[in-house]
Formats: sequence, C-alpha cells, structure tokens
Amino acid sequence: MFRGSMVALVTPMHTDGSVDYDSLSGLLEFHIKSGTAAIVSMGTTGESATLDEKEHCEVIRRTVKMVNNRIPVIAGTGANSTTEAISLTKCALKAGADACLLVTPYYNKPTQEGLYLHHKLIAESVPVPQILYNVPGRTACDMLPETVARLAKVSNIIGVKEATGDLSRLTQIRALCGDNFDIYSGDDETGTEFMLQGGNGVISVSNNVAPAAMAEMCEAALTGDREKAEALNQPLTGLHRDLFVEANPIPVKWALQELGMIPGGIRLPLTRLSEQYHETLRQAMRQAGVLS
Repeated sequence: MFRGSMVALVTPMHTDGSVDYDSLSGLLEFHIKSGTAAIVSMGTTGESATLDEKEHCEVIRRTVKMVNNRIPVIAGTGANSTTEAISLTKCALKAGADACLLVTPYYNKPTQEGLYLHHKLIAESVPVPQILYNVPGRTACDMLPETVARLAKVSNIIGVKEATGDLSRLTQIRALCGDNFDIYSGDDETGTEFMLQGGNGVISVSNNVAPAAMAEMCEAALTGDREKAEALNQPLTGLHRDLFVEANPIPVKWALQELGMIPGGIRLPLTRLSEQYHETLRQAMRQAGVLS
C-alpha cells in the first residue's frame, strides 16, 4: 500500500514545549517537495509519549489538513492501553489519516497471545488500514514473526514496521505472510539492505534531515539496483549512526534546529542534545551534504 522513503516526523515545539504548528507546516512542505513517500506522524520520533490524547489527535488532524492528500499520512496511534489505542485510532480515522501505525504495548510486557488480542481488537474496532510496529529495544516486548502472521490474516492489518535491525526477520515474516503483506524497516542503518532483500520501504529518522537523498536511495534499492543504492546510502551512514548518539528524537531535533527548520523545544523527560555531540552531528550532516 505504501512504499519507499517514509519520514518518522518530529513534532516541532517552541522552547516552552508547546507544539509549533507553523514549523510543522514548513517541514511538511519540505518533505513533499523532497520526494518523501509518506508522512508518519506521532510515532516515537514525534514524541507521542509526552503529548496528551487531545494534543496527539490535534497534531494528526492538522498534519492531514496541511498535507491535503498530496502524499499519504500514517498516524501513530499505539499505546500500552488497548482502550487508549482504540481511541487514538478512531481520532486518526476521523481526521482522515490514510493508515495507522501501532507500536506494541510498552512497559507492561504482554505475552504473544496478549499482543495478538490487543492488535486484533484495535483492527476490528476501527476500520482503517493498520501497520504493526515492533521495536523491542524500546518496548521490552518483541512481537514474533508467528504472531505477525496470525495478525496478517485480519483484513485491515496491512503490514509491519520491523525495527529490530535483524534482517532475518524480513525473511521469516515474508515466508509466513506472503508478498501482499508490507514489511517496512524501522532501522536506518540496515534499511538499504532490508529493501534490497525485499522490504517495501523504510520509516526513517534520517529522512527528517536528508529527505531527497533518502528518497533517491530508496528508489534505487526498491528497483534492485544494489550498486546505486549502496553508493547513495554511503554519505548517509553518519546520519544513520549519529542520530542515535542519545535517545531519539534528541539528536534529530537538534539537527533540524541547526538547519534553522525548527526551534529548540523538546519535552521532559527528554532534554536537549549534550554539547559533546554537537560536532559529531555536524560532521554527519556535512557528510550527507545537508550542512556546508
């Protein structure tokens, strides 16, 4: 349903922590002009954990309105409460999102059966295309390929964002779910190889900073041009690595502020990037050709 370079978009904030909708509009225009395939709003990178439900829904609503059907908008609506996830997903449907991205419940560590029942109930409760999101490094919960395969039988569960960085997961999920189930990388460092091996795209943090380069690289990878894809990815490797020197989205928000695209706001418990990493990020941005 979706393919290519999708941005895990930051949520711009003023220094007092309030959402900066003017900067959000600017970022959306930047991505549309740069060839980004889809906007993923209110995921991990969008600081979904620190926005309340009303703010969360408002960011999605405004994002859909600003994009105005020019490219797809995928709304992050996952939660560790099934009831809250259903409520957020209903908000996204009402706002006009093209699909929803639902992270596995974090902190409460459900069993595989619990994961299955959680996502199945959300999908059956809200008639919108849904993408599962597995990121055990953040959630302490790993959705196994067999559970993904059970959920793939639910008609409006259309794909999975797999962010373990384990390329064997792609092979396992593809074998269990078939070619009509979309599998997206959620790990920038392995994203190129993921697509070359048959993944459908990448939901990317690096795309925030270098969307045109990411779009070109993804297109090469999806057409199977290994030599071109790897050559285009090489200047981006510093970003893929160094945008995680501290917890995402701390580094990427600093990088966008350095580029003059957003103010410096970030919500506690996240803090601004430590000064010791400023030059590290600048070097990665220069390598990627986005900072002179």
